[in-house]
Amino acid sequence: MEKKKILYISQEITPYLPETKMSEISRYLPQGVQERGREIRTFMPRYGCVNERRNQLHEVIRLSGMNLVINDTDHPLIIKVASIQAARMQVYFIDNEDYFHRKAIIKDKHGKEFPDNDERAIFFARGVLETVIKLRWAPDIIHCHGWLSSLVPLYIKKYYHDDPLFVQSKVIYSVYNDDFNKSLNPEYRDKLYMEGITPEDVATLEDPTFVNVTNLAVDNSDAVIKGVKSINAEVESHIKASGKLFLDYQPEETYIDAYNEFYDKII
Repeated sequence: MEKKKILYISQEITPYLPETKMSEISRYLPQGVQERGREIRTFMPRYGCVNERRNQLHEVIRLSGMNLVINDTDHPLIIKVASIQAARMQVYFIDNEDYFHRKAIIKDKHGKEFPDNDERAIFFARGVLETVIKLRWAPDIIHCHGWLSSLVPLYIKKYYHDDPLFVQSKVIYSVYNDDFNKSLNPEYRDKLYMEGITPEDVATLEDPTFVNVTNLAVDNSDAVIKGVKSINAEVESHIKASGKLFLDYQPEETYIDAYNEFYDKII
């Protein structure tokens, strides 16, 4: 029997970033699922604070070299990879000098959110999916962690829906308490128009607040997981009203098995 394939797309993964609930789950869930007989691939951004020498990152030349056009500007896509030896797993990094070489993640040292976070989310989501196409690796499940991955469900359902690699893929979105305070760039939704994506598809982003960005991801996912005990109340209400297949918060001792079993309900 062929192994089921799970693609993990995360905003943050430890040990490359400090430990948070999201970074820990994104580190140990893929390992646990792999040990339970699944095949995995894991992606995160290559932020400037990720130490390349200490973590032994190296560029994957055969996957790099593509340009992604965002807001009529070309942005080179660089792919790097590192191994977590104890877990026998690799982590792929989406890299670009304009978007990810700064030392901070989402906010600057003064706590101000970066004005181009909207384009960083676009680049990250498209960069991952274009790289998976280059890998010719068809995931059964795409599991997204953090709002920076929130466009993946939209792209899978609307832009890549007829791509042979993704036509059978189911998308799960894990919601965390990673709220941002200020709305993203007001031109965010205009930058999302591509073949298959209409104004109606992104109407909720007229005001790209954290709630609206997250709700758009929920609406385009096949299932939703509550990744932490407490999430935004408006988002939680939207999830319940959506009727999507839902897994409530799972404690540290049991979440790997619970998530693994939840996958079987979706595939």
